[in-house]
Amino acid sequence: LPTFFYNGGSDPSVFFLVGIPGLQDMHLWISIPFGSMFLVALLGNFSLLYFIVTEPSLHKPMFYFLAMLAFIDLVLSISTIPKTLSIFWFNAREISFTACLVQMFFLHSFFNVESGVLVGMAFDRYVAICNPLRYTTILTNSMIAKIGVATLIRAILIRIPLLFFLSRLPFCRSHVISHCYCEHMAVLKLACANTSFSNIYGIFVTVFIVGVDLMFITLSYVKILRTVLSLASKEEQLKAFNTCVSHLCAILMVYTPVLLTSIIHRFGQLVAPHVHILIATFYFVFPPMMNPIVYGVKTKEIRNRMLKKILG
Repeated sequence: LPTFFYNGGSDPSVFFLVGIPGLQDMHLWISIPFGSMFLVALLGNFSLLYFIVTEPSLHKPMFYFLAMLAFIDLVLSISTIPKTLSIFWFNAREISFTACLVQMFFLHSFFNVESGVLVGMAFDRYVAICNPLRYTTILTNSMIAKIGVATLIRAILIRIPLLFFLSRLPFCRSHVISHCYCEHMAVLKLACANTSFSNIYGIFVTVFIVGVDLMFITLSYVKILRTVLSLASKEEQLKAFNTCVSHLCAILMVYTPVLLTSIIHRFGQLVAPHVHILIATFYFVFPPMMNPIVYGVKTKEIRNRMLKKILG
C-alpha cells in the first residue's frame, strides 16, 4: 500500500494473531478439518476454472459467472487459510501492519465482488427462465464483462475509505488481534482513538452491499417463481427450478456466515469468542469447498466434462 496510508509515529509495525481464543491447545486438531477443506477447495476451484476455460461448450454466460465465483473463492481462501494454518501448525502469529491491511483489503473487497457476482447469476437465471428467447441477446460477453468490472470497481471504491481511515488510527495499546486473520472490526477494537466513523461506515457498507444485493436477488427469484408456477406441467416446473438450486445453495453458503459474524461482532456480546472466530474462519473455507461440488453435481455440462476427463 502507498506510504500515505500510514500515520507517522502511530504505525504499529506488527500485529499478533491469536488464532482461536480459548482453543489454542486444540489448534493442531482444528487444523485437520480446515486443512482438508482448504485442499478440496483448491482442487475443486482450479478444476472448475480449467474445465470452463478449456471446454468450448462451457463458454456460456452461466459458466462465465461460475468461473468468476471460482476465482473469487480461490482469492478468499488463499488470502486467509494459509496464514491460519501457519498459526495452528507453527504458532506463526506475527503479521506486519502492511500485510494486515492488504489481507483485510482482499478479504472484504472480494466478498463484495462475490456478492455482486451472485446478483449477476440471479439475473442470468431470471433471463434464462423469464425471457429465454432474448437470453443470448441480453447476456452477451460484453454485458457479462461489464457486470464483472462494475462489481470489482464498486468493491474497491467502497472499501478504500475504511482502509484509509484505519491506517490513520493510532494503535498505542495492545497489538494482539483475537482472530485468525485481520478482520476489520477485530483490528478496529485495538485503536486508541474515536472509531465512530469507521463503525458507522462499516454498518453502512454491510447494509448497502448485502442489503441491496439481497433485494435484487429476491426480486429476481420472485419473478422466477411466478414464471415457474405459470408453466403448464409439473415436469416443466421442476426442470426450470432445478436450474436455480445450485445458485440458491451458493447464496445460503455465502451470506449466512457473513450475516452471523456481523451481528455477533456488534450485538452478540454473550456469544463465546471461539464460536464467533470459528464461524468467521469457516466462511473462507466451506463455501469455496462446496461451490465446485454443488455445481459439479447439479450442472450436467460440468459433470459430463469431469467424467470424460476422469474416464479418459
